[in-house]
Amino acid sequence: MAAVGYGGFDGANERVATANAPPPVGLGGADVRPTTVYVEVVDGREVSCGPLLNYRRMEGNVWFGSVLIVVRGGVTRPADHAWVPELLLKKLAPRRPEELVEPVGHIYASRQGQGTEYDTPIDASIKGELLYSDLRNRFWRFNIALEMDELEAEWADQIPLLRFPSDGKTDRQSFWVPSINESMRIMFHSCNGFSVGTDEDAWSGPALWNDVQRVHSQTPFHVMIGGGDQIYNDGIRVHGPLREWTSISNPRKRREYAFSETLRKDCDDYYVDNYIRWYSTEPFASSNGQIPQLNLWDDHDIIDGFGSYVSNFMQCDVFRGIGGTAYKYYLLFQHHLPPPVSTYTTDAPQTMNNDGTGVGVDPVQMRGTFVKQNDQMDPSYVIGRQPGPYVAEHSRSIVTRLGARIAFFGLDARTERTRRQVNYPETYQLIFDRISSELAAAAASEKPIKHLVVLLGIPIAYPRLTWVENILSSPLMGPVKFLNKRFGLGGGFINRFDGSVDLVDDLDDHYTAHRHKAERFQLVKMLQDLSGTYGVRVTILSGDVHLAAVGRFYANPKLGIPVEEDSRYMANIVSSAIVNKPPPAAIANLLHHQNKIHHLDKETDETLIKMFDREPGQVPKKSSSNKVTMPSRNWTMITECSATTARVNQVRNRTESIPVPITEMDGSVGPDLIAATSHTIATGGAEQTPGSDAPAGGSTVAATTSGKVNKKAGMLSLGPGEAEFGTINRAADPLVHGYSGDGALDVAIRVEKDQHDPSGQTQSYGIFIPTLTIATPIPTIPVLRDWATNFGGGHRRSRNSLGSRFGSIGSRAGSAAGSRPATATQ
Repeated sequence: MAAVGYGGFDGANERVATANAPPPVGLGGADVRPTTVYVEVVDGREVSCGPLLNYRRMEGNVWFGSVLIVVRGGVTRPADHAWVPELLLKKLAPRRPEELVEPVGHIYASRQGQGTEYDTPIDASIKGELLYSDLRNRFWRFNIALEMDELEAEWADQIPLLRFPSDGKTDRQSFWVPSINESMRIMFHSCNGFSVGTDEDAWSGPALWNDVQRVHSQTPFHVMIGGGDQIYNDGIRVHGPLREWTSISNPRKRREYAFSETLRKDCDDYYVDNYIRWYSTEPFASSNGQIPQLNLWDDHDIIDGFGSYVSNFMQCDVFRGIGGTAYKYYLLFQHHLPPPVSTYTTDAPQTMNNDGTGVGVDPVQMRGTFVKQNDQMDPSYVIGRQPGPYVAEHSRSIVTRLGARIAFFGLDARTERTRRQVNYPETYQLIFDRISSELAAAAASEKPIKHLVVLLGIPIAYPRLTWVENILSSPLMGPVKFLNKRFGLGGGFINRFDGSVDLVDDLDDHYTAHRHKAERFQLVKMLQDLSGTYGVRVTILSGDVHLAAVGRFYANPKLGIPVEEDSRYMANIVSSAIVNKPPPAAIANLLHHQNKIHHLDKETDETLIKMFDREPGQVPKKSSSNKVTMPSRNWTMITECSATTARVNQVRNRTESIPVPITEMDGSVGPDLIAATSHTIATGGAEQTPGSDAPAGGSTVAATTSGKVNKKAGMLSLGPGEAEFGTINRAADPLVHGYSGDGALDVAIRVEKDQHDPSGQTQSYGIFIPTLTIATPIPTIPVLRDWATNFGGGHRRSRNSLGSRFGSIGSRAGSAAGSRPATATQ
């Protein structure tokens, strides 16, 4: 049928920017003229994707999150146009299956094919907010605010009257919220997709998400941190709308290629279709509706290498166009936020400005389109002051709290990235001012922060490959580039985008690349300053490299500082990829051989640690083999070992508030769970076992038998958390993980045993990271420093630190607030 414009449906009684209606307030008064569009009539209830669950922040005892669904768009009948979906929430009362009576209620909770129904009223009803709508899709968001209790709670959610695909999710999901005294159980992953050309069947698809679901069904996660590449959009240049552009052999013609409205629309369709396909793919789809997500993007969320090619190529119209389109759907799917009103296209000059005011309104893009305006900014975001150089939008980093004693900082390291910088100096200033204010406010409250978990998508404590950079960037590659340009030789070795040697963009991405050396140094020093000032242990999460490893910074052994008092000690947990295939073993072994002790400065050293004592599910490794990198698919779980940690019994409908002693956990610990050389399960004060490098409760930074400092101490275990590494570490044991009560973070990297096994069975490798004890009082008024100048950002105006807004981590700290001494545990 023919429909004039798209003005009959306003979603939630809001003004609609359409072809026959004026744009919403603040869109610049664009001239929008009526246009006849041929569309299908729909009722707005057929689900394309979702529900997707996100976590945002805590304020006091209130948990904030959101649910997103995508339904088919189009023109609605008059009887349907005012319908708004509604989310129902129910806090599930514990019941055993044998106690069930005939169900009469609406809320249904299901896990692993087993369900429990409840006949009590719902606890909350939430109307949907329309974030974005066009003639293909509508995006509905439901904002959730829940009171937290003394015990962790499972909540069921349902969106009635929707029609779901027969092979996909249903409208009935459930998720877990931690107790007010408990830090969140964390699941971390990265590289959640396959590179172009990968034989997906040979890798059993996204099999490791089955392992995530197994663990979640026994010990539910409270948050799922996505460390970048939550989706792979590289196919846009191979079998998508950029195929013709990619095939152009002349670099100048590629740079000058126009990003027309037709190409923009085709790319828009590609991105949204790929998101809907991937986020609906099992078993990943089961997790993204049951575990609240917290995501930061990386290059593959846009296209491989975005931001790290030469500047004149990155500034071409096609790259600026896909950057804007990818950002649009990154906001919608991964953050549940309304997108920019229009995105870059050469057919609308007002969208091509990059003056900091945002992309101008394109009337053509607004035909049949609604974009929510004036959406209240969530306080968990730290927004960059200036738009990125290639994505004309502002960076969006995250500072929030993960339960009682863990704070989280996630750096948007892609929006502002170039070959020579990762983030603007002013952005670092905003972020570290904010974190300082949050940590000081928490110190003044009843719940000070003990751990700061930092997400940097790319590893920062990692082997150097400077010699590879130098070779690939040297004049020696000139003849190869010439032969490729003239005759097409070496096509697999030369990047199709900018004509540089392939791999250079990957190397330039790394913090350890020569171009980023100074920025990396300042970032590490800033984190060390936070740690030493506020008495928080910093732990860094990274992905990107398609293998597992653990690097760490630590005090120079000459200083004789034990790990428990070392504010320079920061572990970098590298967990990648949960889906993509790993590199060849030869690459992992090369990194192993490149692993050396590096000196950040006179007081800080760094290196990778021995983490992998055996092959997944096989015999122990030989002493001469690679124990620092693991080229297999993997993901990571992290749990704070607090005395208040609640334990969810494996009978799913019973929660116990007091941890069960290790010997009573699901029966005795079998001999197969304890290493043959071990006297006992390793804890913070365990006896030294024959397989360990360090004495019980100690550190290897001490002097050697000759009285001299061991310069290679960093190659050995530092402190009890590293003493029994890998499969014999307490953090690797599911019966012990998270229950020692010493305040440490138990970290378990779960590595795939067999790529051909679709069930995704894994081997767990552990390390635990102790809390930090400092001798000085912790300030309850933020200590703000001039970080931007160190990055070359010029001088900043001084200001009264008491005027800062502390946001979501702690309560506000007044000028009369005192200070609190740091302690090792809470």
